Amino acid sequence: MADAALRLTTLAEELLGAPLPVRIRAWDGSESGPPDAPALIIRNRRALRRLLWKPGELGLARAWVAGEIDVEGDLYETLGLLAGLIWERGADTHDEIHPALDPRMRAAARGLVQIAGPWPPPAPPAEEIRRRHGALHTKRRDRAAISHHYDVGNDFYELVLGPSMVYSCAYWGDGDGVGEGHGDGQGDGFTLEDAQRDKLDLICRKLGLKEGDRLLDVGCGWGSMAIHAAREYGARVTGVTLSREQAAYARKRVAEEGLTDRIELRVQDYRDVRDGPYGAISSIGMAEHVGSVKYREYADDLYALLKPGGRLLNHQIARRPEKDESSYRVDEFIDAYVFPDGELAPLGRTVATLEEAGFETRDVESLREHYALTLRRWVANLENHWAEAVRGTSAGRARVWRLYMAASAVSFERNKIGVNQILAVKTPESGASGMPARARVWGG
Repeated sequence: MADAALRLTTLAEELLGAPLPVRIRAWDGSESGPPDAPALIIRNRRALRRLLWKPGELGLARAWVAGEIDVEGDLYETLGLLAGLIWERGADTHDEIHPALDPRMRAAARGLVQIAGPWPPPAPPAEEIRRRHGALHTKRRDRAAISHHYDVGNDFYELVLGPSMVYSCAYWGDGDGVGEGHGDGQGDGFTLEDAQRDKLDLICRKLGLKEGDRLLDVGCGWGSMAIHAAREYGARVTGVTLSREQAAYARKRVAEEGLTDRIELRVQDYRDVRDGPYGAISSIGMAEHVGSVKYREYADDLYALLKPGGRLLNHQIARRPEKDESSYRVDEFIDAYVFPDGELAPLGRTVATLEEAGFETRDVESLREHYALTLRRWVANLENHWAEAVRGTSAGRARVWRLYMAASAVSFERNKIGVNQILAVKTPESGASGMPARARVWGG
């Protein structure tokens, strides 16, 4: 008799000490759990072997990327339920199954072994980055990490990001559900492209850009910020990226806009930029790649590249602080499949490091709910172009991005992570910052 789902539900509830809030549908056709709940579909017993070998997040991620597990129903609801039951309870582990587990864990493991089938576990999916060697955040290792994430194919990013080709948090209006938790960002016909344009314009105004100003755009992506600053504000822009695919795409866009006389785009590490001083620097969704061991160097380098009175706009994702910061670990799924070597820092630490480098912090604006809305729109774009995305990359890669973006949206909504724009000034010894007297009155 087909009973795998019931056996799995029983084992899971014994292990977690709580009712399972989702249904389970197993490979043998059996189902178990609340009939009105989303269903976790386990298509193959290989998924269980992955979990036995690598309990918790990475095992689940491998099974998801391989197509061995799926969700029927609302993906966001499912992720919220599972996050509350497992990850936020601290039940995830970064260690393999070990004989020294307590009796309840040993019994659950034996039960899973009986259901899981022959050992050993399958190899990780091809989309998983292979183990990196050497010191973190060397220029060579950073180039490889950026290539893994961004050189997926510009066509793929066009499907996900839409015409704006901006891969960072958009800036939504008051009628778009910001602050309400789960809006769809579609109020009054306001599009993702509108919200991304407004975000770029907000940054330009915070930087006080005007005709002829020199702007350095660190991590320039596909050129959207550079184009907006040059076209709308008359800035002369230098953009740097480590992704050759991004640079080629951005240069084509710049040429089509007729802005080659105002914009120079380089495949270059920001640490190698030596042609300052600049009047302003934008760093939008790039600093997450820098890493804690290099963040002070990042702050020092940007400070040195600015002229006195110059402004930095640092747009960066932040995590909540840990009670014991030494216990912080990089998210296994994100590290293995999305942002290799990426790290998040608490907002306070980032501000402190910028100020230790000499900057004066003038404004911090949280856009946490804005990012949740942005991610939901990206997920919708991906789902609406699923067949094209799979053809352009792979089914596994498309599944990585769907899970990563949906899970990130839930994390922003639940205040597990945030995103902030930090406006800082290289204030001269005279103390004349050049900032407006009233906060949030941008320009000049």
